[in-house]
Order: sequence, then structure tokens, then C-alpha cells
Amino acid sequence: MASVASPVIFKEFCPLYYLLNAIPTKIQKGFRSIVVYLTALDTNGDYIAVGSSIGMLYLYCRHLNQMKKYNFEGRCESITFVKLLSCFDDLVAVGTASGRVAVFQLVSSLPGRNKQLRRFDVAGIHKSSITALAWSPNGMKLFSGDDKGKIGICNSSLVLEEPSSIVQLDYNQKVLLVSTLQRTLLFYTEEKSVNQVGTQPRK
Repeated sequence: MASVASPVIFKEFCPLYYLLNAIPTKIQKGFRSIVVYLTALDTNGDYIAVGSSIGMLYLYCRHLNQMKKYNFEGRCESITFVKLLSCFDDLVAVGTASGRVAVFQLVSSLPGRNKQLRRFDVAGIHKSSITALAWSPNGMKLFSGDDKGKIGICNSSLVLEEPSSIVQLDYNQKVLLVSTLQRTLLFYTEEKSVNQVGTQPRK
């Protein structure tokens, strides 16, 4: 007896002009005109987060149809990765080309939630470009990976070091999935043990 396949839902392509038109294509810095490149993207049911080459984070609220802008204090550097999380508070983690990691705790209109924008900087682990970020489901842990193979956790301690660039991180149930240019592995955060997925290195 043949099984019934679930129906496929087709959606119309939408170029998101309402979002792109809210982000400038150029900015003026002194006498120079600088082109703005979009460098990182993450989405969830509430927000669309877009990182840029000028160090500006553009955060579009889908419910209010509003665009907000957030930046790092100090020098302007390219954002290389953004990661959203919706739990008790809405959080967005941002990584840059120089290895800076920051967490923005967003304002919420709900009672008992955060009423003021807060930014937390995570310093001391990375000296090179952030290539991956992963939240634990409850927002208590943030893992960051860079292009030199270092993986850190939000309390600024090195948890693992790989010989090649980190390309993806994901975390669930005390297990961190790590993908590098050479291999994929499972890092058990309680036992501090590593289990490689597969035996052959990537080509």
C-alpha cells in the first residue's frame, strides 16, 4: 500500500523591497562615500536581522513593520555573523571581522520584560573573524566560532580549538555540533569530550 505524501506548499517569491529600501546603499564619511554591503542575515518569526560592512546591525520587526539600527561603539568594522533568539527576552548576537562578539537584549512591550536596550560585549577569546554563532534554547549559553578554528562560550572561556576554520555551530541538550572546513564533530559540554562524525576528512 502506497503512503500518501504530504502536500507541497508553494510560496510566491518576494524581493523584500520594504526591508532593502530601509537600508542605505551608501553612507557619507567625511568627504568619502562608502558603499554599504549586506554581510550577514538571520530570521525568526519576530525579526529579520541584517549585518553590514559598516558595522551597523539592521533589525526589522515583522509585527510592527519597523526598522531599528544598532551599532558597536568605537571603530566601524564589518559584521560577519548574526544570530537571533526568542526566549524570555529577545536576543541577537553579533560577530565581527576582528573577532568582537556582542549580545543585544532587545526592548519588549510585554509586561515584566526588558524595557531598555542593553548591549553585552564578549571579549578575550577571538582575534580573527567570527564565522559562526549558536544559542542554547534558553539563551543561557552562546557559542562562537572563528576562522582560525577557535570556539568560545559567552563567559569568555575557550572550550575547544580546531585546526581549521569553523563554518557552523549548533547547540542542543548539552551537545555542541561543530562543523569545520575539515570535519564535523559533536562536543559534549559537560564531559568535555569530542565525538567525530565520520572518519574521512573533508576534501
